Amino acid sequence: MAGLLSISEPSANHPTDTFDKQLNTNPDFSADLAADATKTNKNVAHQYTRADIAELFDLPLMDLLLKAQTIHRENFPANEVQISTLLSIKTGNCPEDCGYCSQSGHHRDTTKLQAEKRLEIDKVIAAAKRAKATGSSRFCMGAAWKHPSAKDMPYVVELVKEVKALGLETCMTLGMLDTDQATQLADAGLDYYNHNLDTSRRYYEQVVSTRSYDERLDTLANVRNSGINVCSGNIVGMGESRDDRIDWVHELLKMPKAPESIPVNLLVPIAGTPIGDRVLAEGQLSVLEWIRTIAVARICCPTSYVRLSAGRESLSDSEQALAFMAGANSFFYGDKLLTTGNASQSGDDRLMRELGLTKQFAAPRAPKQVPVMDAMSGHQSQVVLAE
Repeated sequence: MAGLLSISEPSANHPTDTFDKQLNTNPDFSADLAADATKTNKNVAHQYTRADIAELFDLPLMDLLLKAQTIHRENFPANEVQISTLLSIKTGNCPEDCGYCSQSGHHRDTTKLQAEKRLEIDKVIAAAKRAKATGSSRFCMGAAWKHPSAKDMPYVVELVKEVKALGLETCMTLGMLDTDQATQLADAGLDYYNHNLDTSRRYYEQVVSTRSYDERLDTLANVRNSGINVCSGNIVGMGESRDDRIDWVHELLKMPKAPESIPVNLLVPIAGTPIGDRVLAEGQLSVLEWIRTIAVARICCPTSYVRLSAGRESLSDSEQALAFMAGANSFFYGDKLLTTGNASQSGDDRLMRELGLTKQFAAPRAPKQVPVMDAMSGHQSQVVLAE
């Protein structure tokens, strides 16, 4: 098992001289890199090998940020951010044993988290309305399940339809999905499905044992094949090495298409969880290493949203500015992320004004099925829309 804060340092065997030489002797290098980044994610996946990703991580930070920001501006409005709100629709007593999570039923005796039943639909819709009123364009709903049951599906499908009717983009994270469940959510019009890889395949067994890495990839494939946008990221600072962070980025690029949304979380250590207790005892990962990971994700996945997620509440204004410079262009509004704290909304509004950032407008996709009524007979039926 890797040491808690074991970070691979730049090695003499893997120098950055090649990148430096290109920067110094070829003024078009950055421009060429940015132009390459405008190609499809599928092509980029073939361009960036694991060795390329390692070289990016080893770059001097300012060079890395310059590359990331250049590529970001080639693919997104420079100063626009996508804002989401996250709500727990079913909290606690999850059967998974994720070592960082307070919602795991395996840790409930030590975390003392009080489990809650599913939220009533009207309460979820009220929260969605508040999120829209404050400027969020996407409403994300999370449930502490290993996977939704058959009795849960009508509930989550109704939530998707009701939230979309408000003009918001929708996202859900409900655990594993089979093909039928993914199809039901796609037919309801779900915009994004979140299912994080969390870390590298190699380090994964140090994090969770109740769900395999391949099962996570299978769920992402089911989501992708259904037509729903994929949201999949990681959690840095769980004791993994830099090599594990390199492998995680490489795993994204081995997918047929990189996720449309990539949350890059910094672990919020929760007392009573195995990983949280270790980090609290031994110290947290450097914020600059987190920002470095964001920048590499932006370079390698140029058309994906890269989201500042958990851990942001601990950042100073300057550190958040660096994260946006690194190519992050999405974050969560609200004082709470499922069960952990988040930066205050008033603080976010102030910081956006100081940085000159503007909010992106919602652009929800149409559901695959829409109700149609025959004007003569009054008969109502469902029509499947063409892709």
